[in-house]
Amino acid sequence: MRLSVQETAFDPGAEANAFTAAVQGAGAVVTFAGLVRDNGGALAAMEIEHYPGMTEKAIMAMMDQAMDRFRLADALVIHRHGRLAPGEVIMMVATASAHRADAFAAAEFLMDYLKSRAPFWKKEIGADGAAWVTAKDEDETALKRW
Repeated sequence: MRLSVQETAFDPGAEANAFTAAVQGAGAVVTFAGLVRDNGGALAAMEIEHYPGMTEKAIMAMMDQAMDRFRLADALVIHRHGRLAPGEVIMMVATASAHRADAFAAAEFLMDYLKSRAPFWKKEIGADGAAWVTAKDEDETALKRW
């Protein structure tokens, strides 16, 4: 199991290949990469803040839960912080399990957690100024299914 909270960009394809090559005892690997979304061309950048140590501890606890709950062989979470431009890769989740259903469910579980509960603070910056991103009802609804 590996977690990286980092400022530097990463290659999700290379990360997926390395994860898959290293996994033992799995029949399925699921990967997901999230991008900074530009809603209608108004976003100049997104700034992501976090508290080192606290953020990693919270995400690792959720990864431990996913490992047990979905009988994973391995899991990977990479999440960036700092200033990101539209279209940049912001995060990645990879899960490996004996069966695809568990690998898919675990990936969705981790993505829903990262979106709703991971201690990151996001600010969208556009031509009209900056605003902190608030929780969305659909993200809370997605998290409730777990």
